[in-house]
Amino acid sequence: MARQAAIVASGHKRKALFRSAGVRFALVYAAVFGLSAFVLAIALWYSTLGLLQRQVQNTIHSDSQALLEHEALGGLPALEAAIHDRLANDSDPDGIYLLMSASGQLLAGNLDHWPAGLERDNVWYELPVNRQGVSSIALLQVKPLPGGDKLLVGRDVRARLKLRNVLRAGLIWAASLMIALGVLGALLIRSLFRRTIRDIAATTSAIAKGDISRRVPVSGIGDEFDELAITINDMLDRIARLMDGVRQVSNAIAHDLRTPVTRARTKLEDASLHARSEDELRAAIERAIQDLDGIVSVFDALLRISEIEAGSRRAAFAPIDLSSVLIDLDELYRAVAEEKQIVLHTEIAKPLMVLADRDLIQQAVVNLLENALKFSDSMTVINFSASVADGIVQIVVADRGPGIAEKDRARATERFFRGEAARSTAGSGLGLALVMAVTQLHNGTLHLHENHPGLRAVISLPAYKPQKGK
Repeated sequence: MARQAAIVASGHKRKALFRSAGVRFALVYAAVFGLSAFVLAIALWYSTLGLLQRQVQNTIHSDSQALLEHEALGGLPALEAAIHDRLANDSDPDGIYLLMSASGQLLAGNLDHWPAGLERDNVWYELPVNRQGVSSIALLQVKPLPGGDKLLVGRDVRARLKLRNVLRAGLIWAASLMIALGVLGALLIRSLFRRTIRDIAATTSAIAKGDISRRVPVSGIGDEFDELAITINDMLDRIARLMDGVRQVSNAIAHDLRTPVTRARTKLEDASLHARSEDELRAAIERAIQDLDGIVSVFDALLRISEIEAGSRRAAFAPIDLSSVLIDLDELYRAVAEEKQIVLHTEIAKPLMVLADRDLIQQAVVNLLENALKFSDSMTVINFSASVADGIVQIVVADRGPGIAEKDRARATERFFRGEAARSTAGSGLGLALVMAVTQLHNGTLHLHENHPGLRAVISLPAYKPQKGK
């Protein structure tokens, strides 16, 4: 039983090994590397041997033609003399010659006898021969002569065979080295692959257990694995910010809504215990309804921000001239500013073409104008302007109020965040959060700057450029 269990466990281990992406990747690398090395070795082998073979054949062919020219000029005596001259000079120690008459008599040459198997003329043969008592391997070709005589010309190719053996040995060693390098490279790639995946798995496992501060290590090399790690870390940072925002929103809802809910309950309870007439009871209920309406408006704002951040409003995008929307808002809020004895100074360029949701952009600008009017004192100026430059439409609302402290500007667009200057005024802390959500939905930006004194809010949106032909 123990042996069977060990065999089953070994089988599962092998299956798990081949299910590993790192192992498969390494095997593919090793196979591709090995196949490439094999093809290279075969190509080198055949190209080298083919070159040597062609060189020997060309030499034999040239020598044959020269001898045939001697025969054409002076007959067999001239051919015999040419062969004897070549053998006497020993200028070509690998040359093989044999002249045989039609009757089978050997007239000249350096072979002991006519080799067996030479049945056809002008055909290449590679045969063992006996040259002056020494056995060798020769590449031969038979040339027919007038009158039935035959001329055999060839070359001793033992040196080529030795070179082929050396080349074979070299290729075997080279192939062994390439296989070893391929296996080593596969192991290194598998190790790198496993280390990277292990880091990612360890990080995600730690995050799943609650440690959201963990991040994937970045080697600093700048390769694809670093790009993957940076992308994952950016995603984790985004998730951490979202989770932190959810916690802050939950805390803010619990804190900010507790007061109006408690106040409404207190008013209703007080009315139920002490109201002496129907009018007093009705007045208490109306005050409680006003508090509850404020709570409902907060939830409506939260739902709208969530809807905007989800991107579901992109379907309503259309090319619009923003200048007409801003001019209408100027006319509306100019009257409100006059009632508070505030000067609304407006400069709106025309046209201001953007691809946007008209209602959302209008709501974002309304929030900025209402904040400016809320925090501005009488006899001050609010600058409301819009312009386009370098493909960017900018909407600016600048007031002379208390502004936002520099340390609070980074958090001013968070939900329910309220700075020190705003704690004594009515509001829910969702106005700038909605403006930020709208600008991000439109691929724009919201920047809050010091206005010395006051706050300068700038919405930047990409200008709409119609496509050619449309």
